[in-house]
Amino acid sequence: MTQTARWARADKKKPITPTGRPASSTDNSTWSRYRDVQQGAGDGYGVMLGGGLGCYDLDHCIDDGVVASWAVEFIGEIPEEIVFMERSVSGTGIHVFVEADETPGYRRGKVERYSRGRFIRVTGVRLEV
Repeated sequence: MTQTARWARADKKKPITPTGRPASSTDNSTWSRYRDVQQGAGDGYGVMLGGGLGCYDLDHCIDDGVVASWAVEFIGEIPEEIVFMERSVSGTGIHVFVEADETPGYRRGKVERYSRGRFIRVTGVRLEV
């Protein structure tokens, strides 16, 4: 994930360039390299989905540091190759980054899946379940 210029700084959940200009999840000319978003405008950084990278966003599945059984089961059934898994910014969710073809996104209950045209703010707090 860190080897491709698909990164942006974040202003809350909105993508921006390291200098603070708007970035777009659909315009790769506004994207940066991972090392270039470690500092700059905004309050964090994130990654653009597409080009083979997708993400499952599991909401409200961590309570007092314990991952809910439904989330563990769901992650175990993910058909794609998992690239990286982290705790989300809220602290109560999980991002599961996967190798994925670009397909329409969806939301089903507490799970969202995206594989194109989306910006996901990251924490880098790795999880193993």
